Amino acid sequence: MLETTTRLDPETAVATLKEAIDAQGLKLVSHINGQANAAKIGVEVPTDQILEIFHPSYAVRVWEACKPAGIDIPLRIHVSGDGEMLRVSTRSARDVFAPWANPDLDAIGSELDPKLKAILDAVEAA
Repeated sequence: MLETTTRLDPETAVATLKEAIDAQGLKLVSHINGQANAAKIGVEVPTDQILEIFHPSYAVRVWEACKPAGIDIPLRIHVSGDGEMLRVSTRSARDVFAPWANPDLDAIGSELDPKLKAILDAVEAA
């Protein structure tokens, strides 16, 4: 698990993450805003957001290496918190792909993990 904490407010943290995702050559596939969704049913919850990220070129490589491993993409970054600190975490790509025991997926994971770390480091540095 890769994780960091930040004192950034949720909006700034998510904006910083989105910029870092782009800077690492990845794409935001989906942004799931848990507190906005809960508010739609009249419930207030602490920060809970998911950023799903990947890139089509990596997806094609995953499918070529092991089509069933497509269930594990896109990768997810979780932003959560209650109070002054936010926790930003993601499973390493190597950990995500490890159950498939496939050297091509291991290689993809090794390429993606430094990108994931750089994305999380961006909120720590902000």
